[in-house]
Amino acid sequence: METPLQQVEIIQRYFGEFTPQQLRQWTQLDAVYREWNERINVISRRDIDSLYERHVLHSLAIATGFVFPAGAQIVDIGTGGGFPGIPLAIFFPEATFHLVDSIGKKIKVVEEAVKALGLTNVRTYHARAESLPKGAFDFAVSRAVAPLLDLWTWGRPLLRNQHLPGSPHKNGLVCLKGGDLTDEIARSGLRPHVWELSTLFTEPWFAEKYMVYVPR
Repeated sequence: METPLQQVEIIQRYFGEFTPQQLRQWTQLDAVYREWNERINVISRRDIDSLYERHVLHSLAIATGFVFPAGAQIVDIGTGGGFPGIPLAIFFPEATFHLVDSIGKKIKVVEEAVKALGLTNVRTYHARAESLPKGAFDFAVSRAVAPLLDLWTWGRPLLRNQHLPGSPHKNGLVCLKGGDLTDEIARSGLRPHVWELSTLFTEPWFAEKYMVYVPR
């Protein structure tokens, strides 16, 4: 089995230099999630050995096209065990990430991970996304939580209708999805921008994985 430091190389392959603090946090992720996954299963047993590829790098797909500058407020809808919110919070330390999930045991894992990693730019909520303040966030992110129409229904009211200075994109929803999205997009009535992750990452696991963006 590769060491955490060796696994971090999969991130460095696609994203340049990191600060010593970021490298420490990337490396610590393995131990933190292994410990908590033994107590509360938030990552499947078959995926825990592929944490950096299937969860961390997958989350960071958002960072290939989106910039969250200092002061940006991002809500992670249905964060589960903290993805994509925690990897993005490490990557963008000057932005603030609001991780929300309606399942208490998942938020418990997120809170402990945030504490262990020393992340000061993460807020956690044991709540439904709809209960968060309206118009308080610049972007909503999510990973395979619900159909696109549901995510947009929950996320749109939370977003400020503006173009955040320093961001190449207007405020909106960015979600990570897999499989054939044709019917899901058609049912949503939306016209999202879609990127194939296999064009960004060479690992076979990213086949039929997509990043979907709906501007506010």
